[in-house]
Amino acid sequence: MGDLDEEQNLVSQSRNGDHAAFAALIRAYQPMIHSLTFRMTGSVADCQDLAQEAFIRAYQQLDSYHGTSKFSSWLYRIAVNACLDWRRSEQRRDKLNTAWAEEKAREVDVAQDADDKLSREVQAALMKLPDKQRAAIVLTVYSGHNHAEAAKILGCSETTVSWRIFAARRKLKKLLGNTLLSHNGGRHE
Repeated sequence: MGDLDEEQNLVSQSRNGDHAAFAALIRAYQPMIHSLTFRMTGSVADCQDLAQEAFIRAYQQLDSYHGTSKFSSWLYRIAVNACLDWRRSEQRRDKLNTAWAEEKAREVDVAQDADDKLSREVQAALMKLPDKQRAAIVLTVYSGHNHAEAAKILGCSETTVSWRIFAARRKLKKLLGNTLLSHNGGRHE
């Protein structure tokens, strides 16, 4: 969304029951929230449900947005919390992992593109990270937030975000070590 005044105007109109104004906010932020929820879940179907859930929660909680931070940061926090709530269900996690593994096993094709394979392996490695580490990586690496913005979205300190990123990168390096070496032709980058 371009202009902060325009954004604040849409938020104000939405609070006053203007559904078209809230629809404009959804259109502006849907790609960002959809990307976040996909990186957090690894599932297209679940990420769409969670993106919708995030926007429903945002609409219901519009009165709690005071404009002290960017609307996108406030919306990110709602989406991250929706994802973390979703992940807390152990039964749901087991079902997702099983379905995902079966789906990926069916999709394997000898002639697949190396970049596509790498992308799937990176996503699989992301799914093996603890939820909070994954959230820190998704917000900073994939969504382009700095540590301060990620800390605000996650409701923790910048130091905690930095630690989570450090720990996540160390785990990802272990999980992807051979994959990255073979993808880079043995070069260390």
